Amino acid sequence: MEKKLVIVESPHKSKTIEKYLGKDYKVVSSLGHIRDLSTSGKFGFGVDIENNFKPDYKIIKGKSKLVKELKKDVENSDFVYLATDPDREGEAISWHLYDALGLKENNYDRIVFNEITKNAVLNSFSKARKIDDNLVKSQETRRILDRIIGFRLSKLMQSKTGGKSAGRVQSVALKLIVDREREIEAFIPEEYFEIDAYFSDFSAKLEMYNHKKIEIKKEEDAKEILSKLSRGFNIESVDKKEKSKKSKYPFITSTLQQEASTKLGFTSKKTMMIAQKLYEGISLQDETVGLISYMRTDSVRLSDEFVGETYSYIKSKYGSEYVGYVKKSKKTENVQDAHEAIRPTSISRKPEDIKEYLTNDEYKLYRLIYYRALASLMKDAKVLATTVILDNNNYQFKATGQVITFDGYLKVYSDYEKAEDALLPDFDSYNSKVIAANNIEYSSHTTKPPARYTESKLIKEMEDLGIGRPSTYAKTIDTIKERGYVNVVDKKFVPTDIGIETTDKLQEFFKDIINVEYTSNMENDLDKIADGNLEWNKLLSVFYKDFEPKVKVAFKEMEKKAPEETGELCPNCGCPLVIKQSRYGKFVACSNYPTCKYIKSNKEEKEVKSIMDCPKCDGKVIERKTKRGKIFYGCSNYPKCDFASWDKPLEEKCPKCSGVLVEKKDKIKCMNCDYER
Repeated sequence: MEKKLVIVESPHKSKTIEKYLGKDYKVVSSLGHIRDLSTSGKFGFGVDIENNFKPDYKIIKGKSKLVKELKKDVENSDFVYLATDPDREGEAISWHLYDALGLKENNYDRIVFNEITKNAVLNSFSKARKIDDNLVKSQETRRILDRIIGFRLSKLMQSKTGGKSAGRVQSVALKLIVDREREIEAFIPEEYFEIDAYFSDFSAKLEMYNHKKIEIKKEEDAKEILSKLSRGFNIESVDKKEKSKKSKYPFITSTLQQEASTKLGFTSKKTMMIAQKLYEGISLQDETVGLISYMRTDSVRLSDEFVGETYSYIKSKYGSEYVGYVKKSKKTENVQDAHEAIRPTSISRKPEDIKEYLTNDEYKLYRLIYYRALASLMKDAKVLATTVILDNNNYQFKATGQVITFDGYLKVYSDYEKAEDALLPDFDSYNSKVIAANNIEYSSHTTKPPARYTESKLIKEMEDLGIGRPSTYAKTIDTIKERGYVNVVDKKFVPTDIGIETTDKLQEFFKDIINVEYTSNMENDLDKIADGNLEWNKLLSVFYKDFEPKVKVAFKEMEKKAPEETGELCPNCGCPLVIKQSRYGKFVACSNYPTCKYIKSNKEEKEVKSIMDCPKCDGKVIERKTKRGKIFYGCSNYPKCDFASWDKPLEEKCPKCSGVLVEKKDKIKCMNCDYER
């Protein structure tokens, strides 16, 4: 009997697949990548720049024993199947396995499956192929680019600023946050006024004068208009239109991260970790099976098999009038359509039926994915939208409302997409065309600056601008938080002083590289390599000839940031003490280093009064200040812990969810739920 070996990335996945394949197959795991670029050669790139950017790979530290075991497995097998993940990185991992394990062209095949179910895994063998060299070169080029840019710019930042790192994608993402903060700082609020008429069962807002848009900038103007209005309003028009409310596409990586953030409160990192578990396999009562399709994708395509199965399910459970249609995406740029949207592997596996086998967070995410995919194939909801124009002395007021006439996809998705009825009275039944207001009032408002980025909004912006790839969003955001470049305050990103400084220095010397357009164009070029339409080393050559001279100029001309003095003198040598930054945070040391190596101990530091124990770690919540002097409250273990709040936290726990309560104006609110008092 021929012995067959299957190599996957995850050990959890290998156990699931081995059950499907039976005793003739051995399924083992590579635990992800087994090799990476070395740190030898010029600038430690692990790349021979002068020899067409030839990469030098080495076994990842700690994996030598694993590679030896894999080689033995290969020797004891007649045929090897490389079954790493169905994306470019997975293709690259397969090539590294092929090369490092000494596989031959006639004794291996590459297989891919978009979901870990028995049918999908077994069917993949009938579509076996060889490794796609173009996909491998595209991923290899990305890795080399990131290594060159990351190593050179990180070294530059460490020597000239307090920054710890810089990168092709992370620095552009950070620039978006810094640019938004500067928009907020430059914003000049303007006061404006609105006038509303209140009736017994609805209200209307002043929109026009003589059917032209009106804006009220001064209070005296609002008062003057109010003096011209009577309580009687003429019903000028009533417009009723039936409109369709379409469901959204099934999830791709970015939209899943966004919705899990806004609807479930998950970070992108947490979302991807849970999605990985759901994809690799969950042990149910009588089987171990992957519950969702592959979670790194930017395609909204659904397989014909899933669509057919779901249509039958909708028809039998909700009726044929709820069966919808497959939405075609107009977005094609930068989309890799090699696999499907994120969906349940079987529509008959309802979240509620398998809840007992899932953790609470796994259930929440699976439920979100399941009903999003189901709703995408259901009929549009129908609403009767009504717009009423009321005239009062040539001032036109508008009232709008809608009534759902057919719930459509909202039958299953209303928990995640509210469509509340805003009812208006039946104006057609009125005996008179004149109605009386109970009250007419004006109110003062102030224009608001653009909002800071939340995690979900930043991911959406990166996706819209073509920065990075679905698999990089979570890592990018995690990196700028870990580096101390941003604080997360009320779930919004606020750049730190060092984040602003790092961005400014990069823009001073690398503004034509660290920007949205360049980064997006680079992604397009990587796509061309994947399609076989661009040579990988030519791209690297053009890039490096432009990049390296700029780095040399920056090392020579970039002004080095002077360390901040504390106002104290060193007790050993009398030189000024300064604040320095290490990987573990800030500390106070002598400016005469390395001649004097005095470091001020924690016991000598002035004690900072803590407000409460940090709810996220073993640190203390203390009062801190931004660069502009605005007070906020953060953890003493920053940047290891990112707890922060603009509002003062209280030691008292939320009675509803046990979250952190904060003082917000004249109210006490919970940071995690809608509780307030």
